[in-house]
Formats: sequence, C-alpha cells, structure tokens
Amino acid sequence: MAIHRLNHAVLYVRNVERTAAFYRDVLGFTTKMAVPGAAFLQAPGSTNDHDLGLFEAGMQAEDSKAGRGAVGLYHLAWEVETLDDLEEHLHKLTAAGALAGMSDHGTTKSLYAKDPDGIEMEIVWLIPSHLLTGDEADTDPRPKPLDLAKEKARYGGQTRGGLGVSIPLGVTV
Repeated sequence: MAIHRLNHAVLYVRNVERTAAFYRDVLGFTTKMAVPGAAFLQAPGSTNDHDLGLFEAGMQAEDSKAGRGAVGLYHLAWEVETLDDLEEHLHKLTAAGALAGMSDHGTTKSLYAKDPDGIEMEIVWLIPSHLLTGDEADTDPRPKPLDLAKEKARYGGQTRGGLGVSIPLGVTV
C-alpha cells in the first residue's frame, strides 16, 4: 500500500500560545484542541483532524541547527488554491514581518516565511496539469524571482491550482 499524503506535522516551539496565534492570525488556521503545553491546529479548507501539532519546549530552547551543519527538517509547504490566495498571504506575511522570500520554481509559485521561532515554511501555488506546457522546466534548478502580477496575468488570480498534480482528477467516492 502506498503512502499518498502527509496528514500532519508536529513542531517543538518555545511558546505554544505565541506560535498558535501566528498560525491562526496570519495563516488562518483554527485551534482544534489545546492543553497546557500543546495545541493542535487545522489549516483552512483541510479535512484533517489537525494539520499541525505544537509542543512547547520552553523559552530556553535553542534554535534548530538544521541546514547549518546538521540534518533536519528544512521547511513545511502549505498549498493554497489560487494565486489571489497566494497574494493575500504575501500581504499578511509581510505585515507580520514574517516574509523571508519569494520564488518561481517553474511549476510552483512560492512564498517563504518564518514563524515566531524562525521555523521556515513555504506557501505554494501549483500550476494545474492542464495548463502545463512543458516550458516550465528549466535546466537551471535554481529558483527565479517570483513576479506575482505576471503569474496572475498568465494564469488568472482565481485559477484553481494543483488540479491533476496534488489534487487527483476523476476521483469518486
């Protein structure tokens, strides 16, 4: 049997209330359950019981050294439905002082941000399969700067991303 998707992620954070507030206020998550030292959050539009678990490590906890001489998780990527949604997150992340970068990866358009503990995340829109032309691939694997206005003009702000890529077509229950 094949694994078909990630159900949830769990992060150790310095202060659960502070980090949960960031995910709620900036990214629109809802708190499904909270107990002292832990919170379980659901992403908007998700049908998971929870998408993100937060466990408090305390204010004395060190920063993650992953990627700076140590192995570990680099980031989580949260998918949005439309480029308008991506632009809305751009404004929210900028206002929160959390935006760390923007990249065009060819088939994906991404924002990068950091939560209150500096844990990086990606907010991503995927070109739907029926709009892929083959020229999105590039021999240079490095990301390009994201021109969100150009991408919205090309694909439309309300075009549903991920269809036929992360969202299967023709699935019936």
